[in-house]
Amino acid sequence: MTQSFADLGVPTFLSDALAAVGITLPTPIQAATLPDALAGRDVLGRGRTGSGKTFAFLLPLVAHLTADPRRPRSKHPRALILAPTRELVAQIEQSLSQLTTGTRITSRVIFGGVGQGPQVDAVRRGVDVVIACPGRLEDLIGQGHISLDDIEVTILDEADHMADLGFLPGVKRLLDRTPRDGQRMLFSATLDAGVDVIVKRYLSRPVTHEADSVQSPIETMDHHVLRVRDDDHFTVLTDLAAAPGRTIIFARTKHRAKKFARQLNARGVPAVELHGNLSQNARTRTMDAFHSGVASTLVATDIAARGIHVDDVALVIHADPPVEHKAYLHRSGRTARAGSAGTVITLMTPDQNGDVRALMHKAGIRPTTTEVRSGHPLLAELAPGARQFPGAFTSELPDEPSRTPRRGSSQGSRSARPAAAVRSGGGQPAAGRTTSVRSGRPHAQSRNASGRGHSAADFSARR
Repeated sequence: MTQSFADLGVPTFLSDALAAVGITLPTPIQAATLPDALAGRDVLGRGRTGSGKTFAFLLPLVAHLTADPRRPRSKHPRALILAPTRELVAQIEQSLSQLTTGTRITSRVIFGGVGQGPQVDAVRRGVDVVIACPGRLEDLIGQGHISLDDIEVTILDEADHMADLGFLPGVKRLLDRTPRDGQRMLFSATLDAGVDVIVKRYLSRPVTHEADSVQSPIETMDHHVLRVRDDDHFTVLTDLAAAPGRTIIFARTKHRAKKFARQLNARGVPAVELHGNLSQNARTRTMDAFHSGVASTLVATDIAARGIHVDDVALVIHADPPVEHKAYLHRSGRTARAGSAGTVITLMTPDQNGDVRALMHKAGIRPTTTEVRSGHPLLAELAPGARQFPGAFTSELPDEPSRTPRRGSSQGSRSARPAAAVRSGGGQPAAGRTTSVRSGRPHAQSRNASGRGHSAADFSARR
């Protein structure tokens, strides 16, 4: 029998908030963890990205804070959520705001790459929930701007990714500052040695629940390996990226992510890039363009494998196969989310044959492998409705912050333009130039395989 959120003990005002964003039934990880989390127990939840973990910990957190509506003291938040990336922190806050509308609960994101002044001012005024990356939070604590003495609920999201990024020493120092009698919840796709140490040291008699593990197969996800020649690699990539719907392309390095994005834009495919060389403002504009459908393709390094939660990503392309099988699984998890279908394609050049075969074996994946050239019939099947664009597309996102243009240079002029200024090309560009003109803006709205348009409001992910 299918359980409702009310059956699991979720307060009515929270189930109503979920219904308002189109969520009426709990996912397996939510159904498994919510009764214990709502009862105040320490919880260890294991489930792959996209399984609904975010609401699995936000619902009991909001229920706890509203049950005792006292105001937080200056510099003393009542709850702490730690996450590994800025993008994930921002998206957790967005999900939290969907649950706290009409309540007095306040929150603040804390991460680097932006000025600390607004963060310090908000915490000084008093906030209930701090959602933070470990590094910046430690900095502000060291400066005396934040104390964790009043923390009642501590949540670690994507704990295994924090371990991969080397954040666990900082996480331990932060957890040492929180009261031992508070509730602690840890959510992770895998339970590696580093995460297990956190569990044993900081969780008190945790109740463990597992649903949709990272290794479990997803029936709605198809895996393909395409053998391509080196000189045909980018042409095949363009054929795939030209399909309607959201596409995420993963590249091995920042340089290659930038290169692929610029080449795709030159071919008329609306693409933006996401990697560590971008400032926080540029990363935010990139994600805004991708969420809104202004850019249908996101070209990213592994920084995005865990930090992006966008439903209706129809296609994930490993333009550069990852080295580790865990990275393959987490990258691939950007599609087939919340029960939707998705396709994962790995482009494999001749020298990568052995590495990709070993990668798939470790990941437990049995892909369909095909040798293709541009124009192969399989490409039309994997990316149906691929479009031919009339001209170049200009993303006009700023370059890396390390490349500071000279005052008055044309590069500086381009860097100042926001992502909202993205335009589709109209007509053939002059040789050696990328044009940007106003046209009918055919790419302002992305489409899924059925051809149905989506607006930004359609992508409040079921987290």
